[in-house]
Amino acid sequence: MIENSGTPQGKLLQRQRLPKDDLGNSYHWTDLNCGVDMLVYGRVYHITGCDEYTTSFFASEGVKLNPHEQLPVDPYTESRQPPNRTTKTKSDFDRLKRFLTLDRKVLRFYAVWDDRDMKFGEMRPFIFHYFLVDDTLQIREVYKPNDERDPFPILSERARIPINRYDIPETFPTCLMEVSDAEVQGKWLKSNDFIIGKTLTISNRRFLIYDCDEFTRRWYKNEMAFEQPPAIEIPDEDRRSVKPRKMIIPPYNGFGSIDDTVQNCLSLVPQPPKKDFIKMLENDNKTLRYAASMVPIRPEDKNRRFILTYRLADHMITIFEPPLKNTGIIGGKFLEATRIPKPNCDPENPVFYGPVDLSIGAVITVFRHRFTIVDCDDFVLSYLEENSDLFDDQTRLMGTIQSIKDNKH
Repeated sequence: MIENSGTPQGKLLQRQRLPKDDLGNSYHWTDLNCGVDMLVYGRVYHITGCDEYTTSFFASEGVKLNPHEQLPVDPYTESRQPPNRTTKTKSDFDRLKRFLTLDRKVLRFYAVWDDRDMKFGEMRPFIFHYFLVDDTLQIREVYKPNDERDPFPILSERARIPINRYDIPETFPTCLMEVSDAEVQGKWLKSNDFIIGKTLTISNRRFLIYDCDEFTRRWYKNEMAFEQPPAIEIPDEDRRSVKPRKMIIPPYNGFGSIDDTVQNCLSLVPQPPKKDFIKMLENDNKTLRYAASMVPIRPEDKNRRFILTYRLADHMITIFEPPLKNTGIIGGKFLEATRIPKPNCDPENPVFYGPVDLSIGAVITVFRHRFTIVDCDDFVLSYLEENSDLFDDQTRLMGTIQSIKDNKH
């Protein structure tokens, strides 16, 4: 394969038995050798060489190959070779050398535009990017959060900046915005014009250079044998800066959960509350089941029994009432999965029921309904014993475990 040859390349002939003459004979490997011609469908191919495997194969068969030949030189391919550059010019005028040595080397300076002598003037920070490869300058403005400015950071695109924009001949047409070398006469901003503490006037704006980055300091020291002065402290007088207001969460209105209210205030588009997926994976399918009875307010509530299920993955409680015949009460799901706050707690900072609060004999209030826990399964006891370090009140925890054991016995 020859790159950029201008002709289609690739497979010219599929794998087949190649006819040698009009008598029906086909080419055999004994007909092949270096320096011979092959007639293939009207085309003559001259064999100039072969690979090592072919050479060893012919040697094993006792056939001696002819010496390899050099490929003929194509005049057209030779004419397309790039010329050998042997000329040498001065480095100041060699653009290729300057590009190879200075490309992507940018000097960065920090400056402020001091406009305080004008009405409502202020000091606005800017960044100068000086590109060494072509002596161009880019000016970017530094924005701060809530500074009441439109985000247009580029004050001046990358271009060569004249030292004095108005030092031009009178015959120059002032309606044009760009000036050429003929008008400026070589008075462009160069790298030696950027010194910390110096004030530059660009587009009728006074810029005070107060600092530069570490690369810029090293470049001036190594290339120009000049050390930049130390940085100048600039007072932070951002009078138009507005401090962000503190987010105030509105009071809980009773709809949904307190987590829904907080999450809807954090984003403009309502989103569901964030979940602790690690905790959900660790406690997946782990539930604490209790048997409870309702504290009777009416006579028909005296014999009602409930199954209270506490999910460890998300701390939600579900209540199910087994249906009983001839009671006049339809059983089934009494409470969907939800977190139940304790009574008389702050609605803005609710305290929810946990495993320690669910002990045999304890009375819990579920949205103005009072339930007395009368029994639990064996997993509750094993969970409390294995995770005793997770509870702060150890005395209460031991009382809960002892009450469960006494009830079991």
